[in-house]
Amino acid sequence: MSQALITIRRAMPGDADQIAAVHDSAWREAYRGLIPGRELERLIARRGPEWWRRAVLQGSRLLVLSMRGRVGGYVSYGRNRAPSLEYEGEIFELYLAPEYQGLGFGRRLFLGGREDLAANGIDRVLIWSLADNARAIDFYRGLGGKEIRRASELFGGVRLGRIAFGFEGVA
Repeated sequence: MSQALITIRRAMPGDADQIAAVHDSAWREAYRGLIPGRELERLIARRGPEWWRRAVLQGSRLLVLSMRGRVGGYVSYGRNRAPSLEYEGEIFELYLAPEYQGLGFGRRLFLGGREDLAANGIDRVLIWSLADNARAIDFYRGLGGKEIRRASELFGGVRLGRIAFGFEGVA
């Protein structure tokens, strides 16, 4: 595939339908069997196209992987939401449509978010993963992430472990 046909760019309001579709398919792929079924459906449903359109219009930091005009993945990021962790930035979400996973695009999106944060003076970044999501854990470790915190969260009445990975220095 030609590099010229693959870009990482800021999301636009017109991308909302495709971002919602990526979110839907990526969450089903990543979390089926981890997050209880009804809760997973609820979490997916609340992030429809209008939610993503509003996020873009409100200035959320959101990059998309664009391949010949089709959105294949996204990364959202900003300031760290957990003040108890001494990292200035956070990658909130990083997802690819299943057909684009394992091809290096996740790394490109991750680095795109890190570079934008670094350009704004934020060099220390964290990202959370479910503790049972082996694929994500391997990915973040492969990028150089160090485990910095363990926590848990309730999903549909089931407590699931989470791991925060920290990244330091310019991407």
